Amino acid sequence: MDADVHGPSIPTVMNLKGKKAIVENQKIQPLMNFGIKCMSTGFLVDEDKAMIWRGPMVIGAIRQILTSVEWGELDYLIIDLPPGTGDASLTLAQEVEIDGVVIVSTPQDLALADVSRGVQMFNTVNVPILGVVENMSYHICENCGNHSHIFGDSGAENMAKNMNLQFLGKIPLHQNIRETTDKGQPIVVSQPKSQFTQAYNSIAMNIIKYCTNK
Repeated sequence: MDADVHGPSIPTVMNLKGKKAIVENQKIQPLMNFGIKCMSTGFLVDEDKAMIWRGPMVIGAIRQILTSVEWGELDYLIIDLPPGTGDASLTLAQEVEIDGVVIVSTPQDLALADVSRGVQMFNTVNVPILGVVENMSYHICENCGNHSHIFGDSGAENMAKNMNLQFLGKIPLHQNIRETTDKGQPIVVSQPKSQFTQAYNSIAMNIIKYCTNK
């Protein structure tokens, strides 16, 4: 579920760009690709339409996606939230029973400051934090394979340790990840044996392990 109302990315990432949701029996039907059910405001409005919505409209859209979509039986409902502590995060935290939140951050100090506030917000509303993922942790040179810490070294990992949070893993910055994502062919699908897929799978298994033992 894409809860980033102003910048929905799931249509692109899941290769469903240009598709529209349909309504059957007064229920919105989720779209599916790669065996995953998806819903986003990107399936409900025109792609080039600016979403000039204030807080109440954002909250209403999220409520509609949660309650009006015919999700059916699911293993997990994963919600992609926008950065920060805005209306989307607060609405979900206050109105939905959430098993846990995964905090995603780059290693740089500027991003970590925002993440710290997010952690405090979820702690305040008693939502469990499953752990921290460090995205764009390091750049891998396409020519020589050298690792460069463009955004700093292990900032999110160190933050997790300082805040007594589980560190779930690192995702590198690499051209293959960007290209496959932009093409709607996620690297875990298009390159299932790559080191990048292994990194994603490791993080996913850590999250599943927590949810299973909860």
